Amino acid sequence: MLLAEDLLLLLLDDSTGRPVTDGTKLDHALAGAVLLELTLRGKVDVAGPGEDVRKGRLVVRDESPTGEPVLDRGLSILDDREGSKPANVLGKLAKGLRERLLAGLADRGVLRQEKGRVLGIFPTTRWPAEDSSHENSVRATLSGVLVQGLTPDARTGALVSLLAAIDVVPKVVDAPDRRAVRRRAREISEGAWAADAVKKAVAAVNAATMAAVTAATASSTATN
Repeated sequence: MLLAEDLLLLLLDDSTGRPVTDGTKLDHALAGAVLLELTLRGKVDVAGPGEDVRKGRLVVRDESPTGEPVLDRGLSILDDREGSKPANVLGKLAKGLRERLLAGLADRGVLRQEKGRVLGIFPTTRWPAEDSSHENSVRATLSGVLVQGLTPDARTGALVSLLAAIDVVPKVVDAPDRRAVRRRAREISEGAWAADAVKKAVAAVNAATMAAVTAATASSTATN
């Protein structure tokens, strides 16, 4: 499973097949997950001092395909936009991403596509769980890290950082003390578990995701 697929499964209600958070947060977090996975795989990095692109901008380290269509599409977008700020590529990465992930998960029997109509007029699509075994395993791992205080591996740390960036950790992990879980997630987001390259990417993606969500929310409020 891709990091973005894990994130999407966690943020869909298994019964209703609907997101547990608003679409803006979800889509930007999914885009951030693609960017972080490319970083974890050594494909993309955040530039440091003395490089050909400015410090803090995105740089592609390895253009070779991953074999994963979602990641390879993301890699091609980043290759075209090398030297961009992370916040400036999330929108491009997010375009159509949720739909591709949903279709792929349904094709593999993890989700079930259910089409219907609201009030008998407006078409709607839900994606309830068909096979929750992988998602349950991910939730158990998150609970161990966030509730029991276990040390996360790189993939789990990246996932926690994305959940924290859009403030949905209590919706994903059951815990008697929601404040403690949020605090633990923030600690993990600081990246003590990660190598320097990944730590930079986590910080950049978190900041970009929060900025994108804030901008989109402000724009929506101004329009209404």
